[in-house]
Amino acid sequence: MSAAITVSRRLALISLPTLLLLAAALVTALLAVGLGSVPISPAETLQAIRHGLSGAELSGNDVIVWQLRLPRVALGFLVGAALAVSGGAFQAVFRNPLADPYLMGVASGAGLGATLVIALGLTTLWLPLFALSGALLSVFIALAIAREGGRLPPARLILAGVVVGSILTAFTTYLLLQSEDRIRQVFAFTLGNLAFAGWPQVGRLLPYVLIGGGVLLLLSKALNTLQLGDLTARSLGLPVERLRLLVIIAASLCTAGAVSYAGIIGFVGLVTPHLVRRLWGADYRVLLPVSAVAGGTLLVLSDLLARTLTRPAELPVGVVTTLLGGPFFLYLLRRQKT
Repeated sequence: MSAAITVSRRLALISLPTLLLLAAALVTALLAVGLGSVPISPAETLQAIRHGLSGAELSGNDVIVWQLRLPRVALGFLVGAALAVSGGAFQAVFRNPLADPYLMGVASGAGLGATLVIALGLTTLWLPLFALSGALLSVFIALAIAREGGRLPPARLILAGVVVGSILTAFTTYLLLQSEDRIRQVFAFTLGNLAFAGWPQVGRLLPYVLIGGGVLLLLSKALNTLQLGDLTARSLGLPVERLRLLVIIAASLCTAGAVSYAGIIGFVGLVTPHLVRRLWGADYRVLLPVSAVAGGTLLVLSDLLARTLTRPAELPVGVVTTLLGGPFFLYLLRRQKT
């Protein structure tokens, strides 16, 4: 952690809500690993993790924990963290509480790129490249549409993102209808799914989260300044347009990685920063890292509900996050009107 961190920020990070959040993350992870068709106790879970880390031969419940459930929890946590940090960054850039990766069409672009890979029958190794290309393409189209006299008014940018996202979703639907032999695979992808998680997917997603999230954390102080308004930020020497572009690219990188390995999962990026802001305040040096932990925990919990509520059938995790986040979005919308 940077030496420049302030005392107040240190206190904020070790506050009671933070300790409760970390405890909730740990308990949620243990429940997610332990609950399922074969119940596994926390002691067995910890033993299996120790065996897995030491490279010992795995047998019985060790295999279920180390090769099936733990990578699913790890992937869910990374995806949730990536979406939550991206959502917080988009809300800062646009100074709009309703902004998230979906509003800019970033998730729709990444989803179209990943759907192309499935529809064309390409190997999944192409997923990150296509998803990132789709995400960045959607961002640059939205930026080109929204640019006005060399500036990017937030309202125009959000409207452009909504339009671009809708068009790209229409293309995704077209591909879905044209790929009858892979329609179930594409359909599951568009709803979000962690069922195919494994350690290779965790390893491939990690660089996206570290690089994209790391850039956003480095820019968190500048994001605080941006909340004072474009004119004030410029008067303080902040290159507003370049900052906005860099944040959008870094957040798109996080979103593209998440979509590549878990499909399109909505509302985590919208809900999490709001909840964190209520408890920890609006300082983005605190809000972003705490959102990462909270978003990861939220998605792991949602996935746990998705695979236990209708057991033995399994819901796509995106259905659960939508059921949880949809009413919250309507609440925010209603509060904005009043």
